[in-house]
Amino acid sequence: MRAIGLMSGTSLDGVDVALLDTDGETIAGFGPTGYRAYSDDERALLRAALKEGAQLTDRTQRTPLLARADALVTRAHAEAVELFLERNGLSRADIGVVGFHGQTVLHRPALGLTVQIGDGEALRQRLGIPVVYDLRQADVAAGGQGAPLVPVFHRALAAAAALPRPLAVINIGGVANVTLIGAGETLLAFDTGPGNALIDDWMGERTGERMDEGGAAAARGRADEALLAWLLVHPFFAKPPPKSLDRNAFAFSIVGNVATEDGAATLTAFTARSIARAADFVREPPVLWIVCGGGAKNPELLRLLAHVTGAEIRTGEDVGWSSDFLEAQAFAYLAVRSLKSLPLTYPSTTGVKEPLTGGVILA
Repeated sequence: MRAIGLMSGTSLDGVDVALLDTDGETIAGFGPTGYRAYSDDERALLRAALKEGAQLTDRTQRTPLLARADALVTRAHAEAVELFLERNGLSRADIGVVGFHGQTVLHRPALGLTVQIGDGEALRQRLGIPVVYDLRQADVAAGGQGAPLVPVFHRALAAAAALPRPLAVINIGGVANVTLIGAGETLLAFDTGPGNALIDDWMGERTGERMDEGGAAAARGRADEALLAWLLVHPFFAKPPPKSLDRNAFAFSIVGNVATEDGAATLTAFTARSIARAADFVREPPVLWIVCGGGAKNPELLRLLAHVTGAEIRTGEDVGWSSDFLEAQAFAYLAVRSLKSLPLTYPSTTGVKEPLTGGVILA
């Protein structure tokens, strides 16, 4: 089945679009990809929605600001798909399903809350294509963490590429998560801690830039070792998986009033060291770490990861994957699995009691 996956991550850069040919178990082929950037005004609205979403106690509640953001997310995703189809000479009839993640504004599974804004029904009506959305809620309602959702896709990718085991696949978006694949194809997955979010927020506050391009500022700075030692004793890092993290669990202000480069160095080191702690939860440390997501474009972060893990670090591109569009591809894969009632989450990935499918299907 040809499926389109859509992803708007916690970095708030834009909407990723990817086409995948899959039966929900194996990957028959990768199709083209696309991207619809958010404007500065749209990004500002989404940042405001993140702050307002943090106050929600009811996942169906929409304040006026959140309603505006909800409409924006829906419109942006629809435009992304329409442009993608046009540019690639595809018709709507060519697509079996659209996997629509939406934009996370709140993720607190301990309270039974996960909120992704974006109207699945409105998207289906506009596109005229079946949509699967709200992919985290069933897991959270069943007592799982609702994240990460992509490990089953990582395993399918690793099998197709015949990669060595034990293997770690790291996705570094706003929050970082890991999939650990053992020699017997066992899965263990969880959020490791901050990804790009703190670095991006710090650079935005200090320089107005969206990110630390190429890790240049961090490479010029000096990390605060005492602060890092203190941060890494936070209970989250010692907590056994499964576990997940809200984007707002840590704030860039933890570094204090320091030089821009030193703050960037500290936050980048924080991300690298918290990711490396993932190896604490397996008997055999990974022999290879594959980095995907925005973090794969940060040479300083990759250098630090190699140093703290003592293992080989490769990017998704190094093994023939797309770091930029892997999560969008994953949601295409998950949408097909949802249509076929196949499990999306497992006890070893989210802590749910038994393998569980998920997603709301709008045919």
